[in-house]
Amino acid sequence: MSDVVVGIDIGSTSIKMLVATPEGREKLVVSRRTPWDSLDHGQAEMPAGRVLDVIVALAAEADTALRRDGNYRVHALAVSGMAEAGVVLDQHGLPTAPIFAWFDPRGGEQILGTPAEFRNEFLGRTGLPVGPLATISKLLYLRDQGVTLESCTFVNVPEFVIHSLGGPRVAEYSLVSRTGMIDQDDSQPWGAALDVLNVGESILAERVGAGDPVGQLSDDRLPSAFQGATLSVAGHDHLVSAVAAGATTRDELYDSMGTAEALVRVLDTTLPFDARERLATAGINTVRHVLPGKYVLLAGTKSGLLMRRVLQLLGITDAHGRREIDERVMALPVSGMLTDGGLEVSGARNNDGVLRIVANSDGLSPEELFIAALTHGNAMCAELLEIMNREYAAATSTLLTGGWSKMRSVVRARERVFPRVSVSTHDEGTAFGAALFASFAAARNSEFEHFAAAFLAEHARIDTTTLTPQQ
Repeated sequence: MSDVVVGIDIGSTSIKMLVATPEGREKLVVSRRTPWDSLDHGQAEMPAGRVLDVIVALAAEADTALRRDGNYRVHALAVSGMAEAGVVLDQHGLPTAPIFAWFDPRGGEQILGTPAEFRNEFLGRTGLPVGPLATISKLLYLRDQGVTLESCTFVNVPEFVIHSLGGPRVAEYSLVSRTGMIDQDDSQPWGAALDVLNVGESILAERVGAGDPVGQLSDDRLPSAFQGATLSVAGHDHLVSAVAAGATTRDELYDSMGTAEALVRVLDTTLPFDARERLATAGINTVRHVLPGKYVLLAGTKSGLLMRRVLQLLGITDAHGRREIDERVMALPVSGMLTDGGLEVSGARNNDGVLRIVANSDGLSPEELFIAALTHGNAMCAELLEIMNREYAAATSTLLTGGWSKMRSVVRARERVFPRVSVSTHDEGTAFGAALFASFAAARNSEFEHFAAAFLAEHARIDTTTLTPQQ
């Protein structure tokens, strides 16, 4: 019987399950679309149980494939995924409302209706902007809709999955750090935020680190080989994928290009209150990393969301269509052939997300429209990078990863604004990173830095071995 570890990535676009050996050799990946209900005005939600249905389906698919090679046992399972999306659980552990997508604008009005002194302190205290992204905003919205928060607990989606599979209610530091209810000076609940919600500290579960073992899998909807697996929360997806790519040094910029585009810098400690305040005013977060004791600067845009919507307008919804338009865009100059202002795209700011297209020229084409989206994304990234560099030494290199980094035109565009760009070769960095944290949770007594280095080195060795005969 062989042992394996499982990493799950609950992303905005798809949910992936990756199976690897405990040493880091990837065996298979299965995935399904994230089952959002898309509503008007940029809203998206889904019943909490729908996520679990996808996990069950993925586990069954993986089980069928793994059994072709004989009996196996899942030694450990960890879940990563999006932050700022989660579930309010009542005293009985039942969801009281659907999951809102992180980019759902609901809660924006409510957070702006809080007392001015609270909003003034919010930036420097939480390291987050005042707006609808932070979880507290969505909790205020739910309260206004009649959802009772007293005696309830909020858990992010990865934490909800772990709890549903048999673990306790926990709050992993990198995820709970983005709720707007944590003081970044000590990673403890911020009393003023709890007062605004009129709740006690029980609204947040016990804090744990990424890769901490938190129980055993006991959900009998999953195959028998999964039963008894050590459970762990891997943490925020962008940070987990950065660890999987080896982007953990202070002088490197990590750009995770999914539905959200996240720019990540590693910090050895949190920045002072006033620096966090300045950064948050510009939409840049200073929050906890999944790495033990580390923090990050995390700047985000909705460039990926806008590019996806541009392609949808063009009738492009699959990988083949992306490859075709990528080739046609690469045949044009990086800035296109139109004069400035001939075609403009906007809406990628993290507090926006509404695709706006201004066409003020003839000679338009699908390629020029996608170039306009890339140009707008570049402008947003350059602006954020300049602000980050005022507070922290500039990066000397950049690692791109995520689905959009597979398009040459996207990489070419970002090379105009980032230093020394390279592209990660790992297709499912977040799921693989979650598998790393699962293996670490099962090992229990190892030191993470050395454990991760060995796990990633094994994967790199297998990659090289696989590629060599084809070269």
